[in-house]
Amino acid sequence: METDNKMGQEPINKLILQMSMPPLFSMFLQYSYNLVDSMFVAKINEQALAAVSLSFPITTLMNALSIWLGVGVNVRIASYLGQKRQEKADRVATLGLIVSVILGICVNLFVLAIMKPYYRAFTNDAQIFSYGMTYMQICAFMQIPNMVHILIQKELQATGNMLAPMWFQIAGVVFNFIFDPLLIFGIGPFPKMGIAGAALATVLGYTLSMLIALVMILFTKQKVRLQFQGFRFEGKMLGEVFASGLPSFIMNALGSFMVTFVNIFLVAYSDTAVAFFGAYFKVQQLIVMTVNGLIQGCLPIMSFNYGAGKKDRLQQSYRSGRKIATCMMAVGTLLVLVFPNQILALFSASKAMREFGIPAMRIMAIGFIFSGISTMAATYAQATNKLIQSIVIQLLRQAVLLLPVMWICNLLFHIWGIWIAFPITEIVVMIVSILIVKSDKISR
Repeated sequence: METDNKMGQEPINKLILQMSMPPLFSMFLQYSYNLVDSMFVAKINEQALAAVSLSFPITTLMNALSIWLGVGVNVRIASYLGQKRQEKADRVATLGLIVSVILGICVNLFVLAIMKPYYRAFTNDAQIFSYGMTYMQICAFMQIPNMVHILIQKELQATGNMLAPMWFQIAGVVFNFIFDPLLIFGIGPFPKMGIAGAALATVLGYTLSMLIALVMILFTKQKVRLQFQGFRFEGKMLGEVFASGLPSFIMNALGSFMVTFVNIFLVAYSDTAVAFFGAYFKVQQLIVMTVNGLIQGCLPIMSFNYGAGKKDRLQQSYRSGRKIATCMMAVGTLLVLVFPNQILALFSASKAMREFGIPAMRIMAIGFIFSGISTMAATYAQATNKLIQSIVIQLLRQAVLLLPVMWICNLLFHIWGIWIAFPITEIVVMIVSILIVKSDKISR
């Protein structure tokens, strides 16, 4: 029984490392290949990089929908297991998988329908429009495998199995790493597909991850079992899933809307500014989403111990997770402050891009260290079913506070105000998030 209850028995720091290292590593690789994808595309030309940068809000939103369902199922399974309700954990796992396929198909069709007006709204450059349409007409088909493999990943993580999800995600990442340059540049027997090759490598990488994940959940022994016989849709259970995953969806979806909003400002300056922000955001996402791997490990620990009524372990998990997140973000801040020129060189940045891009990266990087604290606070609120508080933190970070601050700073300082708005927002949100968690502890 020890393996069934390790989230309620193991020393917290040891448990966080066990639970967090595999998703942390897999998230690092996942967003590394997003970054590498842009690096290879940038070698085509700056217009191709701008097209992929404009597509990023769409692909981010697609990924956010996958995470919404996956995290919601994760939280419910971990909570049910903490309450020793195995049958309900199995039912929610089955419901999640079926819904992931249905929702994936719907999102796929929706993205295909909105691509043309979306690109028309953001660019008058015929080359950028052509690149963007080519890229997204293929990338839209990543949604079904992406949604299914993330759902299974979160199901397994909820049981404490962090290694298996790491391996099927790594398989997709390695595939993409290898086939990106082969298909973009036509190396060896492969056709030279350009930007279409980057999109195809992405879709095939996700498909490989999905196939391995399906084999794992269907044909190997896991602590949750899919129960298709006698399956029926349970509206209340599905509502609980979406409610539990809503803060994670908002955290990721707001990134999509934030990039769209920033692009609205940047297109008034130049396509180079749009291309730069797309490159920078890939770097920022690599840092932030690597820390999200830590959160993936901490969330089921906190959810389990909250469900089991072990408040001391819940609080200890939060404090330890916050310290680790802060240290990781400090390292990310330092890297961007010290090596902005080298980072932009990875994207074949022009002299014009580097002139404003290097100081811009240093300004925005200041906010990283503060975002680690607020993100862990939002995770604590999510794990303890304080969904409103978790959502408030995420809304402040990427919409309610950021957008007006950016608008005001843009009026005062022009393009530099856009960069300044990020650290200002992160500092204020960190203070608010600390107060929210402190008030919750007092109420307990």
